[in-house]
Amino acid sequence: MMRRFFVPFSNKPPGRFSFDREETRHIQKVLRLTVGDEIHVFDGEGDEFRCVLEEFANRQAFGRILKQVEPKTPESTLELHLGISLIKGDKFDLVIQKSVELGVASLTPFVTRRSEVKVKNVVRKLDRWRKIIIEASKQCGRARLMQISEPDEFESFIKGADGSKVMFSERNGESFSSVDSGKIITALIGPEGGWDHSEIELARKNGFQIVTLGGGILRAETAAISITAILQNRFGDLK
Repeated sequence: MMRRFFVPFSNKPPGRFSFDREETRHIQKVLRLTVGDEIHVFDGEGDEFRCVLEEFANRQAFGRILKQVEPKTPESTLELHLGISLIKGDKFDLVIQKSVELGVASLTPFVTRRSEVKVKNVVRKLDRWRKIIIEASKQCGRARLMQISEPDEFESFIKGADGSKVMFSERNGESFSSVDSGKIITALIGPEGGWDHSEIELARKNGFQIVTLGGGILRAETAAISITAILQNRFGDLK
């Protein structure tokens, strides 16, 4: 299996490049790779390269680009933007990981009236979330990193939403079959306690279609992953 690594080239990729010390340690101590081994490197912007390890010096690994290659997993034909109410504990970590695997373009956490997590306790987790995105991208074959934003206010997020706009609610919505098709979709997924009535009405006034799925009551993290998969199946390339 060809090992994949993330190297954020700041501009046009150089012929020779270096890994940071954390990644170097992983390459040497965990994976036991050596000079001459071939690897793949992706830049987070959609480009991937076949490379060779050239040198280990001063606690850094150095590689050289051999040629540009196609990413193992192409980007989804659906540009899907998720707005998700903050969830307690490591449940949100799971949502981030699976969103990457399912081809989401961007994810924005936000605060709702019934959110159980406050922004001040979450901002410091951004670095952790970005690491989860990188690791998930390595595993699933994507070369473009899913974007994640700092936690936003619900009203601010919906006013800046693009494309077809859908709010998934446990009540007061239409069936999923009524969702407008489009290659850009912004989807809203609520908290454990559901949406407040005022939030549903505000979303409706801002052009969001309210949709209610049939079946049992899902946990917030299950709903987020399931809805993403359903949207990719209906409008993307998850067939």
